[in-house]
Amino acid sequence: MAKLGVRKFDDLIGRTELLDMKKGIEHWKAKGLDFSRVFQMPDMPAEVARFHSEKQDHGLEKALDNRLIELAKPAIERGEKVSIDMPIRNGNRTVGAMLSYEIAKRYGHDGLPDDTIRVRFAGSAGQSFGAFLAKGVTLEVLGDTNDYCGKGLSGGRIAVSPSPKFRGEPTENIITGNVVLYGAIAGEAYFRGVAGERFAVRNSGATAVVEGVGDHGCEYMTGGTVAVLGVTGRNFAAGMSGGIAYVLDIDGDFARRCNTAMVDLEPVVTESEQQAKLSRDLWHRGHADEAILRGMIERHASLTGSRRAQEILSKWGEYRGRFVKVFPKEYRRALGELAAAHRKAAA
Repeated sequence: MAKLGVRKFDDLIGRTELLDMKKGIEHWKAKGLDFSRVFQMPDMPAEVARFHSEKQDHGLEKALDNRLIELAKPAIERGEKVSIDMPIRNGNRTVGAMLSYEIAKRYGHDGLPDDTIRVRFAGSAGQSFGAFLAKGVTLEVLGDTNDYCGKGLSGGRIAVSPSPKFRGEPTENIITGNVVLYGAIAGEAYFRGVAGERFAVRNSGATAVVEGVGDHGCEYMTGGTVAVLGVTGRNFAAGMSGGIAYVLDIDGDFARRCNTAMVDLEPVVTESEQQAKLSRDLWHRGHADEAILRGMIERHASLTGSRRAQEILSKWGEYRGRFVKVFPKEYRRALGELAAAHRKAAA
């Protein structure tokens, strides 16, 4: 861009004649490209603004988080445990995001000790409930949540259970919306009920338990662990390159609904099978699938009172064999290379 000696960056807005292709790019695909339509500026009167010229009012002073931050001050400032109870409605959006900012500003990604701030809501939470929730914060909902619940979850914990007034069967009813846990990097989420489409899409580190999901579950997932204690929709695991999913194959038809282009379907590894693998597979060191899965279900039962979880645990010998492990092929390859590198270093 030519030097114009302008005093304000705003003076450059709309000056499409200053845009040009970088001359250092010499590639046959770039030759002959015509950007004239991309750079075209429509004829507009001088009084029409071409850059940011007015302030937007996002209504943040009305956000429920302002009250949460006030009540959680002993925790934020002195690390004291805080317990809060309050109602919530679907107009309350991104609840927990501003609170998490206050925590991250002081403590970074490490956040606070587990369960330092515990908030129990009653009602129907709005979009992006628990977005970017920081470590040390537990949000419980007796009711339901909307789309993008747990978006960007960053170490916090979310537990959603039906209202005590609900008389339906949780495993047959939606309790949280679409695109839940989008881009989550850490933390836990438990849903006593069914989630909408694209559950755990782009999850890269969170642990989650749900009692059924719509289409495209675990889409583009790169990390974390998900347990589905019920039926899934079609195209499960599309683009899934990392992490692990355990799915209860209730009707024996899960393989038809799973996109196996990038994943393998395997049985859950038991403790005894784990011991047999230790001698040859470094990536199986640690807990076996059975221990991981059972621990997640026990946690789900404890936090949500799930009858489905309690039934599975009471008949573990019967249900364990009905779970399918969804194991990304790329993840297996990476773990294999890591194992080979460790064996080489130990030789």
